[in-house]
Amino acid sequence: MALHFVVPDCTDAAVGELVRLTGAEAKHASVVRRVRVGETVTIGDGRGVWLEGAAEDVSASQVSVRITERRVQDGPETRMVLVQALAKGDRDEMAVQAACELGVDEIVPWQAARSVSRWEGPKAAKGRERWASIVREAAKQAHRAWVPEVAPVHSTAQLVERAAHWRLLVLDPWTETPLTGIRPDGRDLMLVVGPEGGIAPDELERLEAAGAERVRLGDTVLRTSTAGPAAIAVLSANLGRW
Repeated sequence: MALHFVVPDCTDAAVGELVRLTGAEAKHASVVRRVRVGETVTIGDGRGVWLEGAAEDVSASQVSVRITERRVQDGPETRMVLVQALAKGDRDEMAVQAACELGVDEIVPWQAARSVSRWEGPKAAKGRERWASIVREAAKQAHRAWVPEVAPVHSTAQLVERAAHWRLLVLDPWTETPLTGIRPDGRDLMLVVGPEGGIAPDELERLEAAGAERVRLGDTVLRTSTAGPAAIAVLSANLGRW
């Protein structure tokens, strides 16, 4: 399988043209992945454009690729969004990485009432950048034509606002409705995963009042790092992606 790289400004590249990897992407290709002249690689803009070509020139500062094939992949008919509550340690980052590999279309960091980690002030921008970097690398590893967006950190009030346009599914191990029974109804899906201590009762009430549905994954209680990816796998099958 050819190595894959992301170059946001390659959207208009045509067959026969050169696309250049520069900066960190060039160093990663030449030094870490050891791309050689003549080797076939794939390149995407992260927004559906998918290019294939052969490396013509390789150095630590620049890798030039001659494009031999181009195609465009449409975005999904029904989008899946993971609302991941901030968690201590790297548990939320583990969830973000796996969710991206499994096919989520957007990730929303959630400052839940019971989140131990707090994204406040400059830390909010830094945290979002960190998650975006994780998503980018996971998308490259998974050979995804679309790189998921990472939204700014949301409060519960902001999730309630988005509920007017999305179908909210809140993971709750104590409810009776199984996630396996959810079928697409034309609305995009927003999957809400709480922090280690669970979603606070008043937050559940606010989300339900906005139209959210509580759903469960089997009979066990999953960690915040595994609940989201497991649910995305179920929804991917229900949506016919898998």
